[in-house]
Amino acid sequence: MDVRQFETRRLGRVEYDAALDLQRALVEDRRAGRIGDTLLLLEHPPVITLGVKTRGKATNIVATDAALEDAGVSVVETGRGGDVTYHGPGQLVGYPIFDLRPDRCDVHQYVRDLEEALILAVAGFGIEGRRVAGLTGVWAGAAGREMKLAAIGVRISRWITSHGFALNVAPDLAHFDLIVPCGIADRGVTSIARLVGQDVAMSDVEDAVVQGMTRVFSGPVAPAPA
Repeated sequence: MDVRQFETRRLGRVEYDAALDLQRALVEDRRAGRIGDTLLLLEHPPVITLGVKTRGKATNIVATDAALEDAGVSVVETGRGGDVTYHGPGQLVGYPIFDLRPDRCDVHQYVRDLEEALILAVAGFGIEGRRVAGLTGVWAGAAGREMKLAAIGVRISRWITSHGFALNVAPDLAHFDLIVPCGIADRGVTSIARLVGQDVAMSDVEDAVVQGMTRVFSGPVAPAPA
C-alpha cells in the first residue's frame, strides 16, 4: 500500500465565508488532481455555524440577536454535518481536503480517524482525550462528566472531504454559552489551556495535530472503534 502524504497550510485567522470559498475551490482542485491531499489549519473570528442537522433553524442558539451582536458573533449556515457549533480565536480549526479513495471510503471510519488524530495530539500535552459512546468528537474529564474538547463536522462529496474539526486551545469559553454546543445540552465545553492550567502556543498545538494526522492517515487503515 502506498504511504499517504498531505500538505499542510497554516493560514492564521480567516473569515468563515472566505474559508468556505477556499474549501470549495480546493475540493475541485483535489478532484481534478491539481493538488494532493491538503490540510488547512486556521482560526476564525467569532462565528456560530449551523450544520445540516439544524435544517437552517437556529433552535440551539440560546442567545438573542442583540446578545450576539454585542458579543460580535455572526451566524452562518454551512454544508457540513452536525448541529450548531461555535468558532472563534483561540480555537484551532482543521479542514482536511482529502481524497479517501481507494482505501478509506467509509464515512464512519473517517470520523473515527479524525478523533484518533486529535486524541494523539492532545496526549502530547498530558491530556487524556477520549470518545463518548453515541457522541462525536473528543472529550476530556471524569468519566460520565466529560466535557467536549474538540468538535467534528464533515462533508464528503464523491469521497473528497471538506470541513473537519475544531479543537479548543484557549478560546473564550463564555461564547459557548450562546449556544447548545452540537445540540448536546447535558455536556459542557473545555479547552487545552483550562485542562493544563496554562497557556499553550497555538503553533505547538498545530505541530501536534499535524503529527497526529500523519500517524493516522499515513499508516494502514485501522478498524474504527464502535
